[in-house]
Amino acid sequence: MSNDMNNPSVHFEDVLKKAIDNPSRRNILRGGLGLSALSFLGLAGCGGDTFVNAEAKPANALNFAATPLNQTFDGVSVANGYKVEMLYKLGDPINAATLAYKNDGSETSSSFDFRAGDHHDGMYFFGMGSNNKWNETVSDKGVLCINHEAITPLFLHANGPTPPTGSRTMPDEVQKEFRLHGVSVVEVNKVNGAFQVNLASQLNRRITTLTPMDIAGPLRGHDLLKTKYSPNGFMTRGTVNNCASGYTPWGTYLTCEENYAGYFKRTNTAGRTANELASEARNGLTSTSGRERWSSIVDNTTDDYARWDITVTGASATDDYRNAGNTYGFNVEIDPFASGSTPKKRTAMGRFAHEGAWVAPVSVGKPVVFYMGCDSEGEYIYKFVSTETWRASDINGGLSAGDRYLDSGKLFVAKFNENFTGQWLELTVPLTGTVAAPSSNTFTFGDASDPFLNTRLCADKVGATKMDRPEWGAVNPANGEVYFTLTNSRSKRPVADTNASNPRSYTDNASGTGSTAGNWNGHIIRWRENNSNPAATTFDWDIYVFGAETDDLNNANVNLSGLTAENYLSSPDGLWFSEKTGIMYIQTDDGQFTNEADGSGTTCMLLAAIPGQVGDGSSVAVVNTVGAATQTVTTRVGKVGQLKRLLTGPLDCEITGITETHDGKALFINIQHPGENTTLANIASPISSWPFSNTGSGNPTSTSTKSARPRSATIVLTRIDGGVIGTDFTLS
Repeated sequence: MSNDMNNPSVHFEDVLKKAIDNPSRRNILRGGLGLSALSFLGLAGCGGDTFVNAEAKPANALNFAATPLNQTFDGVSVANGYKVEMLYKLGDPINAATLAYKNDGSETSSSFDFRAGDHHDGMYFFGMGSNNKWNETVSDKGVLCINHEAITPLFLHANGPTPPTGSRTMPDEVQKEFRLHGVSVVEVNKVNGAFQVNLASQLNRRITTLTPMDIAGPLRGHDLLKTKYSPNGFMTRGTVNNCASGYTPWGTYLTCEENYAGYFKRTNTAGRTANELASEARNGLTSTSGRERWSSIVDNTTDDYARWDITVTGASATDDYRNAGNTYGFNVEIDPFASGSTPKKRTAMGRFAHEGAWVAPVSVGKPVVFYMGCDSEGEYIYKFVSTETWRASDINGGLSAGDRYLDSGKLFVAKFNENFTGQWLELTVPLTGTVAAPSSNTFTFGDASDPFLNTRLCADKVGATKMDRPEWGAVNPANGEVYFTLTNSRSKRPVADTNASNPRSYTDNASGTGSTAGNWNGHIIRWRENNSNPAATTFDWDIYVFGAETDDLNNANVNLSGLTAENYLSSPDGLWFSEKTGIMYIQTDDGQFTNEADGSGTTCMLLAAIPGQVGDGSSVAVVNTVGAATQTVTTRVGKVGQLKRLLTGPLDCEITGITETHDGKALFINIQHPGENTTLANIASPISSWPFSNTGSGNPTSTSTKSARPRSATIVLTRIDGGVIGTDFTLS
């Protein structure tokens, strides 16, 4: 779905020594600190614009030669001196009682209560101390939380879903799919130098579309969240399409519901108010079948299937599931160290296609801030600022701490000005009047729930800047600047709609797009908050890097960042800053560069970068010409600095999901949906068969055949010599 709305558019070492010598502050340093250790001491932002990692010197050089582009190899390629090992694949057991995965579609649905789900995505590694609580300084033992965004149905059942189209007829197939979505929580330990899942851990669990969830925050008990399952509107069942993620300074996991809307079915609009119709249209709750056709199973003994049908059928909302779609589209908080706890949907953080939630450096006595993207063409970047201020005693406070910080706050949306400044426009203020919604609907403001239930419509109303698919964010621990990937925009960025923050519109003839104009390869935007205060309402911005392909080498209006063979990239998606080295990692989710008709393409990839800072580049005039349409836009392009390709993936995959151990010696990376474009006719010879083995890199050997069904998986990247990834880095 894309946005069609027409909105207006003292010396440091001395300070550090005192901090470390103070026992109370030293305990805070050990407790799990997030993006910058000193930020918890109130030392981050000294002088207003400096963030410092107390433990390490930032990397100033990448110590590897770039990995070449991969067009045909069905495996994971890494730079010399590096290796990858398999950790956790689709179907893998999470306890000792569950049998090994056969990978032929024969497993029962109930077994997936104790197996890995599909489409591994956002994740976070929580180091675990001897007390089985979060301790960020621990690197060889921890809890790994992993999102399972979606499924490739063809590989999950004996012959794909039954039937391939129309109404589903096999309830157990659908029950399996229910469980293949959601989140894995697994303990991982480093044994003999390699990480493995601890099958005996009491913390291991699966959270799926069937898991009971509390509705927390301002929408708890709201009439539009009441259903047959929860007549008081206090609960819902499950989470779905969990894309990127986040973590909290108190040690919990945030899984973020992205494209939830397509799973629901609505066969007519009868019984809906004008505002409900506008809300459903704006949020995409308009499918007449549902993406996986789950509601087509007829079973009068359970509501498992009927709850995906939001058609009005009863006399009131508590007689049917007309409001079920309103209970999705949120950030869901999970306590990885309390296996019996009930996850909470944090409605104060807004409802939209949540890509992730990235916390800013926190300081005692100041609000906690999260940055969030809405992943659709022409959508927005948001910020949540808590009402309560941070207190370090809440570290390891679990969901109770979440109640304190995530159930009340202000929501903002970003406006990027043409002069490279920006504003955060508050949504949690009274809005009046109306705004147009898709399909000729009109939404009228006036309910206190509007910013939380209809966040997109509020952003339309205040005039936020439409962006080219805001996906992952990351905060630079060296200076507090925020980076966001704008993956691409193909239908909502014609030449006439370009602007300084989304300045490109061009064709990509090598992929057969002809005269279709758009920002095909995406870019990464970044900003510095005023006085480096995360809660500020103004900021300065520029564009860190523009994606480009090999055929764009000499096109100065496309290859604005001067990319070369060692760092060509397209459709940037995942982002991660290492707190050990300051290196930024970029992952791609690309259907463009991977499908070049001229053979110049590549598989998706992971790159490493040492970025500079906002304003380190120069202004550039971008001339966009497509057919008779021409427009020149001035933007500000940053210095790319060092940027190299570290890893490429198997055929047809997406590289996504990334987290690291505290010591910087292991990166966890997800390989999502390899071979996803395989057809039923070719199921015995899929596009990809990765991973070919359960050990090592999973890559093919001389005796491998392309017949195994591919599996999404989590891998671990390390240096062969056991050093810190990316750089010849030493502790200060």
